[in-house]
Amino acid sequence: MGKKILLIEGSPRKGGNSDILCDAMIKGAKEAGHHAEKLYLQKYDLGYCRACYACKMTGRCVQKDGMDEIIEKLKAADVIVLSTPVYFYSMSGQMKTFIDRTLPAWRDIRDKEIVFIATAADGNEMLERTMDALSGWTDCLTGAKVVAKIYGGGVYMKGEIKGSEAEAQAYNTGLNL
Repeated sequence: MGKKILLIEGSPRKGGNSDILCDAMIKGAKEAGHHAEKLYLQKYDLGYCRACYACKMTGRCVQKDGMDEIIEKLKAADVIVLSTPVYFYSMSGQMKTFIDRTLPAWRDIRDKEIVFIATAADGNEMLERTMDALSGWTDCLTGAKVVAKIYGGGVYMKGEIKGSEAEAQAYNTGLNL
């Protein structure tokens, strides 16, 4: 049996450039015999972390908005893919909220392979801030190893990423996980 790959899509729109890269990765992963599942954070309408720290006592967030379900999937995954469009040189608000809301279980999300996908209108060099911010989360996860970073720079309009080097890289990353 292949690996369990969980893709966390932080874009507010389906079918956008970061979503297209996720689909390319899923195609490659499935061809390699892996199981891949994509979650759209927009669907969960996650609330912001309230810093109440009730989760330190219970291991669960007091908010009931689907984050418990996402956390269980994170724990079960072998590979976690964080995918985000870049707005004002950083990750989407949905992705940042997701990261903050993993607080109840960040110690239990262990020994994962991690892939980052970021897309933006500016060139690839301008995506580095976003990659660094995403790395901040994985730096807190015991045994996490970033195995790929996919830069989808230079795309603005929905669908512009199709046929790009980044799409090929996403497919090959999925194929070779």
